[in-house]
Amino acid sequence: MFSKETYIRRRTELKKLVQSGVIVIFGNNESPCNFPNNGYYPFRQDSSFLYYFGVQRDGLVGVIDIDNNVDTLVGDDIDIEDIVWYGSVDSVKDLAAQVGIEHSAPMKQLKTICHDAIKLKRKIHFLPPYRHDIKLQIFDLLGIHPNQQKDAASMPLINAVVKMRSVKEDQEIEELEKASEIGYLMHTTAMKLIKPGVTEKYIAGQVSGIAGSYGAMVSFPTIFSQHGEIMHGNPSMAVLEEGRLALCDCGAETINNYCSDNTRTMPVSGKFTQRQLEIYTIVEACHDYALELSKPGVKYYDVHMGVCRLMTERLKELGLMKGDTDEALAAGAHAMFLPHGLGHMMGMDVHDMEALDQKYVGYDDEIQPSKQFGTSALRMGRRLEKGFVVTDEPGIYFIPDLIDDWRAKGHCKDFLNFDLIETYKDFGGIRLEDDVLITDNGCRVLGKQIIPYHPKDVEEYMAKHRM
Repeated sequence: MFSKETYIRRRTELKKLVQSGVIVIFGNNESPCNFPNNGYYPFRQDSSFLYYFGVQRDGLVGVIDIDNNVDTLVGDDIDIEDIVWYGSVDSVKDLAAQVGIEHSAPMKQLKTICHDAIKLKRKIHFLPPYRHDIKLQIFDLLGIHPNQQKDAASMPLINAVVKMRSVKEDQEIEELEKASEIGYLMHTTAMKLIKPGVTEKYIAGQVSGIAGSYGAMVSFPTIFSQHGEIMHGNPSMAVLEEGRLALCDCGAETINNYCSDNTRTMPVSGKFTQRQLEIYTIVEACHDYALELSKPGVKYYDVHMGVCRLMTERLKELGLMKGDTDEALAAGAHAMFLPHGLGHMMGMDVHDMEALDQKYVGYDDEIQPSKQFGTSALRMGRRLEKGFVVTDEPGIYFIPDLIDDWRAKGHCKDFLNFDLIETYKDFGGIRLEDDVLITDNGCRVLGKQIIPYHPKDVEEYMAKHRM
């Protein structure tokens, strides 16, 4: 939790942006894992609730009455039976005081607050809900059916939250740096453990354990797989094999729930083969080129397309692509190898504010998401601003099913050398990812120590530290 003044200032700014009405921001409730009293651990609070109210306890709702300038923390106090099992906790009144709120109320009063506002025809602002229990709560309070709540969510509130959370405060950047430090430990641990005979599951478990040891939790379920061509490949009991590549995509959340998100791709044997190196160096060049291009005022869509252009030119040199580069990009031929976007916003959520809809977070009136396969998966296209944190994560993948599908359809056949691509079906995939802070005139990678990613650095680190 930050200082009390931080949350007072944020709520004051939110009132100015939304202007009138009643803002209701729902915190998360405890979520059962496989039966009601066996909840997921640790508890994860809603990020927007944390941003404005800073309280980690479940079962809370924040109410901001803009017109009367009254903030209220709503929730029921913990009873003695819960205290026996979970220990003593602060009252809702005390929690409210910790974040500069004078008023608190039991949960049953929330219905009265909402009904009074409705009677006076005052606007009630809420964010798009993503949990079913909150959807039912909104239905009970406002009479809006769950399948209509996304459309009924307040655009003034969505726009205000996106505006505020997109630009990171100095104290938020400090938290993101801490998350990056934990991410460094996670990835270098993977580099130490990777060798033939070890299972994917074992390494992923060790990596995820570090996040829990130094922070709150992983920022998303750890991706670790020899099948790097699967974007979100879950770690399996498969044994690492000599000559294969292992892709590790993982990150940590700090105690204050700020995230890191990095990806590295490593040779199981400790040495890249020549064919692996040829593809790896293209991804490496794309990663570094994105850092050159990223600065305030530049559309991240243009950075993405600049990377796609470089990748296409380099793949043409290997004979995997052919034809005119501009025409190939216009046809979307590059998506055979890069079917996702260059990156996304990052902060308290690893895909920052994703629940508010990426078309509002990563796009704006100037630019909207593409409908082209591959580029349509770009979560961030708008102009960069100082204080934004985005990921830089180019990759090249050889996806057998996608190769077969495009070849059978003749899709982009003028730009793809399918005969040669066929020989890469057993290759897997390579992705390199870092978290990037946009600065006054450019950008910098977050983290005091950069996780090794240049080929020689990776090989040297693995050789020196392998367990």
